[in-house]
Amino acid sequence: MANAFFNVPKAINEPVKSYAPGSAERKELQETIATLKNSTVDLPMIIGGKEIRTGKKISMHPPHEIAHVLGSYHQGDANHVSEAIDAAMAARKTWAITPWQDRAAIFLKAAELLAGPYRVKMNAATMLCQSKNAFQAEIDSACEMIDFFRFNVQFMTEIYQEQPISAPGIWNRLEYRPLEGFVFALTPFNFTSIAANLCAAPALMGNVVVWKPSNTQIYSAHVIMELFKEAGLPDGVINIIHVNSSVIADTIFKSPYFSGVHFTGSTSVFNQLWKTIGSNLEIYKGYPRIVGETGGKDFIIAHKSSNPAEVATAIVRGAFEFQGQKCSAASRVYLPSNLADEILDLVKKDVESFKIGSPEDFGNFINAVIDEKSFDKIANYIEYTKSQNDAEFVCGGTYDKSKGYFISPTVVKTTNPLFKTMCEEIFGPFLTVFVYEADKYVETLELLDKSSEYALTGAIFSKDRASINIATQVLENAAGNFYINDKPTGAVVGQQPFGGARASGTNDKAGAAQNLMRWVNSRTIKETFVPPTDYRYPFLG
Repeated sequence: MANAFFNVPKAINEPVKSYAPGSAERKELQETIATLKNSTVDLPMIIGGKEIRTGKKISMHPPHEIAHVLGSYHQGDANHVSEAIDAAMAARKTWAITPWQDRAAIFLKAAELLAGPYRVKMNAATMLCQSKNAFQAEIDSACEMIDFFRFNVQFMTEIYQEQPISAPGIWNRLEYRPLEGFVFALTPFNFTSIAANLCAAPALMGNVVVWKPSNTQIYSAHVIMELFKEAGLPDGVINIIHVNSSVIADTIFKSPYFSGVHFTGSTSVFNQLWKTIGSNLEIYKGYPRIVGETGGKDFIIAHKSSNPAEVATAIVRGAFEFQGQKCSAASRVYLPSNLADEILDLVKKDVESFKIGSPEDFGNFINAVIDEKSFDKIANYIEYTKSQNDAEFVCGGTYDKSKGYFISPTVVKTTNPLFKTMCEEIFGPFLTVFVYEADKYVETLELLDKSSEYALTGAIFSKDRASINIATQVLENAAGNFYINDKPTGAVVGQQPFGGARASGTNDKAGAAQNLMRWVNSRTIKETFVPPTDYRYPFLG
């Protein structure tokens, strides 16, 4: 039994390695990529710490080299989901009462392992299975995941330290219990760190988890499970399953022990999850926690006073890093008429300088989109645009999936502020620009606010403080993460808690104590030291 209040190590953001030519980290990463690529894996589900192989194998391929086989994973069914729930609930008996400092130690160790011996493997796996270049992998699967683990431990202690006042003769305490059942983590392909955090955040707070990763992220998901295992996470606390989404509704959401879902993905899927959960409320022991970060139609708007080079760089980085497959990626841009041509010329020059290909070539800025379904969706938007007379291509507009799912970074200029690609989420390297009359700034802000159902990220560029203040007010509800003179991507744990509202999610802010509070069930304890012995109050005299 611990008889002390412990101070955890102060969280700091993990430094980003450069992978510059000639650096030791570049050489090590290239060698690890080659090693992983030249071997094949056979990935089981992991339920209660046991490896479950079904024999129903699904092969895995790099999106940038679809003829190559990385290995395969074993697909499960509804019975395996039920087994995962049972394993989680069995593990809960011990995990829920594990002292907080022991839970903290496990995830702090995971952070150190990832900062050291696991870093290169996690990055290499992410580059191969998700087609990220070295820098995008480093800021995601290494640094952000490390930051999540470290800062979440710090946030946990801050939550636990928040206690009520006590009157004379009374001691009031607040206890932060885990939820009564299990948490279901349904995670995306685009950020390895988010996949890890959607599992780890509830687990850190004493919960047990059933985890279904995206099929296109299973390769790196298993490196996460290796990391958790080596860090000392007990068997059954996090269980990874590979199943079709169709079996979820009849297993996960019909279990009386379902206590919450931690989700990142599409708005349509999240809406359906919410409806399914709502239709099953009478089954559950309590009201489940529904936490989700969904779609975005993220914007950049430039004021007539802005610096063209700054705007152009923000557009290029914000729209096309990781092929625009970030929930926060810039997808629509509003440029003032006095600067639009200059900005678009700079954007076109940058885009046409991009090298496109495999992330194994560190000179490639653009890699492949994640799979054929995504490729076809983006290609359809390109073909739609070609058929319209109120839009023109500034650059890009080509695609090829003969060897990998490659879409050329595409910029479209439209005269219609409600053009289809100005309003709908595309989730790829496709940017639409509307040029507004420079003296109609406020009207354009209002138009921007009403043009999309989403409200995830957005950015304003201006040298004029008054125009910045106006945008901040008019666009108050248009973005959960709002950037002034910066691109709308790149939120850092502990610095910019991430999440949006409207159709972009519940805005529970990953990378903040706010998110962790969703995974605890508080109990107030009042202890009276000398209880009364007479029911009569003085007023009765």
